[in-house]
Amino acid sequence: MLTAIPVPAVLRVTPGVATGALVLAPVAVLPLGALVGAILWAGGETTIPPLAVAFVALGALALGSRALHLDGLSDVADGLTASYDRERSLAVMKGGTAGPAGVVAVVLVLGAQAAALATFVGDTRSAVVAGTAVCASRAALWITCASPVPPARRDGLGSTFTRRVPGWWTLVGWAGLAGAAALVDPWRGPLAVGVAALAVLLLVGRAVRRFGGVTGDVFGAAIEVALAALLIGLAGAP
Repeated sequence: MLTAIPVPAVLRVTPGVATGALVLAPVAVLPLGALVGAILWAGGETTIPPLAVAFVALGALALGSRALHLDGLSDVADGLTASYDRERSLAVMKGGTAGPAGVVAVVLVLGAQAAALATFVGDTRSAVVAGTAVCASRAALWITCASPVPPARRDGLGSTFTRRVPGWWTLVGWAGLAGAAALVDPWRGPLAVGVAALAVLLLVGRAVRRFGGVTGDVFGAAIEVALAALLIGLAGAP
């Protein structure tokens, strides 16, 4: 669900397994965070334009997650713009094809991520911060899958993982991220984390109002939005 790295199959996803997977989501992508950081550091040792390096890093990140989260972002954008009818919107999202709104959403979010990520190209500290932001963005699942958030469907990924993260963990976890971000910059770090959390909350609120709850596509969209907010907020801070 979080990376393309092969692991032994989980034959039965119990509530405990689902909760554990979601709580540890930022840890699961440590290899991808390290890969992004390595690309940014290596790119700084060359004469390649920083923006080009940033796009290579994002390409590697997409490949490492099978572009699953970008697909979710595209589907959610299409679902929100397809119709005000809940069932019609859910059907569009499940269809899998990218419409105009989905394409625009992916271009805009990837562009924002790349522009911000370009500022991290160069020294080791910046590369580490960027890689850590990749991992931290997966904490978006602590909000999308928090206990008060309902699933939009009775089947699918959303129904398996929704309502599995205790509310107290969501609050404590994001507060911990804000505290860790303060080590990067005393005020911009926590602000970036706060904006990322707010962006995810707004997305989830919109999904609940329009779709009746969240789906696996909303999970992916939330991760991409959180990553963009974190990178923009921390750009130039390291």
